[in-house]
Amino acid sequence: FESWLLTSDPHPSSCQSLAGLKMFTELEELVVDNNQLGNDLQLPRLPNLHTLTLNKNQISFETRALLEHLADVTPSLQYLSLLGNEACPNQLVNPDKDEDDYQRYRYFVLYKLPNLKFLDSRKVTKNEVIEAGARGAFMKVVKPKSEAVSQLPYTPLPRGSRDAKNHKGVFAKCRYIYYGKHSEGNRFIRNDQL
Repeated sequence: FESWLLTSDPHPSSCQSLAGLKMFTELEELVVDNNQLGNDLQLPRLPNLHTLTLNKNQISFETRALLEHLADVTPSLQYLSLLGNEACPNQLVNPDKDEDDYQRYRYFVLYKLPNLKFLDSRKVTKNEVIEAGARGAFMKVVKPKSEAVSQLPYTPLPRGSRDAKNHKGVFAKCRYIYYGKHSEGNRFIRNDQL
């Protein structure tokens, strides 16, 4: 049984490297909390690793590549914790997030890592695994970059009709004549209210 704990100074300039892990091929537990690790985290192949905690690092919403990497290099992974990262929505860290955001995150992680038995602070249920298999691929929340939104103002009009000097319109005759007796709005109005 091998276990490895990597800790870093609280100072940003002392971030630890994981290059030395390739010598520990029988490693079963790895705790790398609070080490300023990001989505570019690269682990060597660790076939016996079953517990990995990456709490309080800098893992963001773009976790797809990281989760695919973990699925490839840690086939025995059963316990994963990403608490305290931007990727793990938590109301205590970010008040804009709620339980639904966290559940979508769980479905996405379980879709990428279906062998997990424990994710963050909760045991994985059978229903979550079933739901993750059915909908997990669609649970990735993508947010537009704020600068892209500000550069392109939204308009529902087609490109050709946006210019006031080059406006094209259509005028046509309609065959339907409205008498009002089939109006949905009139259904809720009584005669004494008219």
